[in-house]
Amino acid sequence: MKVDFKHIQAAHCENGVTTNLLKNSGVDQITEPLAFGIGSGLFYIYIPILKINNGPAIAFRTMPGHIFKRTCKALDIPIVRKTFSSKEKAQQFLDQKISDGQLVGCQVGVYYLSYFPKQYRFHFNAHNIIVYGKENERYLISDPVMETVTSLSDYELERVRFAKGALAPRGQIYFPKEKSIVTDDQLRRAIKSGISRNVRDMLWIPGNIVGVSGIKYTANKIIKWRTKLGLEKAKLYLAQLVRMQEEIGTGGGGFRYIYAAFLQEAHHYLPNDKLLDISQQFTKSGDIWRDSAVQAAGIYKGRLSTQNDFDVMAAYLYEIAELEKTAFTALSKIKW
Repeated sequence: MKVDFKHIQAAHCENGVTTNLLKNSGVDQITEPLAFGIGSGLFYIYIPILKINNGPAIAFRTMPGHIFKRTCKALDIPIVRKTFSSKEKAQQFLDQKISDGQLVGCQVGVYYLSYFPKQYRFHFNAHNIIVYGKENERYLISDPVMETVTSLSDYELERVRFAKGALAPRGQIYFPKEKSIVTDDQLRRAIKSGISRNVRDMLWIPGNIVGVSGIKYTANKIIKWRTKLGLEKAKLYLAQLVRMQEEIGTGGGGFRYIYAAFLQEAHHYLPNDKLLDISQQFTKSGDIWRDSAVQAAGIYKGRLSTQNDFDVMAAYLYEIAELEKTAFTALSKIKW
């Protein structure tokens, strides 16, 4: 049994799952940039006390699951989302949905995903895939970041659905409750609310570890890492920054490019040319994030090692913080 649907490769897993689930539910207008923007996916947070893979927790996107949840809510699409304490009940529910012809999203850990290249497998539990059927005792999998569809055995899928550690998925499964027709007016309202929420998340959340303040905070830390941690540990922390920036979905730079594309697509529904100007600022931010990744990689690999090299790395982040502050402030001032 399988659902007849077209696998669409995406830049980021949750964007891709959201887009595919909604297209399959009748929302023909949805694209990956629109899902990301309506879901207010752009974010930044640095949590020094929380360690993942022996490095500080750093995120360039909103919390896992929020893009799907927010996008559906903004478009008035009811959803089903469940987690399980029992592996048996989780499989029974999944099998029943497949039998019903329901396309489903699942949150999984990547470490034991057998089709992932080994260099990308590490303990990260916020990856998203689609299960669209089962044949010959294997679950049919559409992973949006992969070029083609694949499959997993019962054991392989159970293992990643119940991966242990931070952000443990607990067998999480989610999907639109019913097919929906979304009007362009609904899309316009959803785009506005998505932009408004993203402005709040990046500019106005209190504290110094979130949004543009969090980017500056990280820059301040990077300047001190070499002296405070020693060169080897400082290199590992920078490797963590690059891993979270470039290898988890699209990371920092890629997310900025997607947001730039979102503003361009938003212009089709809300024809204000300021959106196009601000879009260019996010493209520039994405470029600098990628430059910073090259700098960090050079330090990690030993090509760069002086305090000045760490200062240059921090300078990239200071520039990004100012650029994104300017861009989001401009978005906040648009009169719709």
